[in-house]
Amino acid sequence: MAPTREDAPTDKPDETPHPPDSPATRPPTLLALPSYLAGHVARIGHRTLVEALREHGLRLPHFAILAGLGDFGPLAQHELADRLGLNRSHLVGYLDEVEQQDLVHRERDPRDRRRQRVALTAAGETRLEELKKVADRSQADFLSDLSATERETLITLMRRIVTTDDRAANSRPKNPR
Repeated sequence: MAPTREDAPTDKPDETPHPPDSPATRPPTLLALPSYLAGHVARIGHRTLVEALREHGLRLPHFAILAGLGDFGPLAQHELADRLGLNRSHLVGYLDEVEQQDLVHRERDPRDRRRQRVALTAAGETRLEELKKVADRSQADFLSDLSATERETLITLMRRIVTTDDRAANSRPKNPR
């Protein structure tokens, strides 16, 4: 069998294959684009958080539901979906899964019996506090190359971009249905 490129001896340093995440393999044109860098960094952070949550038996949408209800209190199902940016029909499946674990409960909205309200259970509140620590640790690991000041600066700048985008989205006219 003929040797492959990986099997071939490399006598010169410039012939050493670069690891896939090495900056040497990325085009400088892309590395100069903040949107490219932000997307790549987001994938790394997302992967880190997803893996940490998986070790605790939940997926990111489950954590998002618990966090949303923990931050905003009981919400109508459609409002929870909108606040989390989740498809309303997908939310129903995620809610079924966390409800089976007794982390949330659904009830009819007393002001509008056609609507379902969702709230954390006591077990859900406890689990959320545990998961916040898991998320904090995963993000600390993800950002471990940055100082505390750099982390705060990064978060502040990213929040500003998100806030600007949210304002722009809210000022656009809604599509009539």
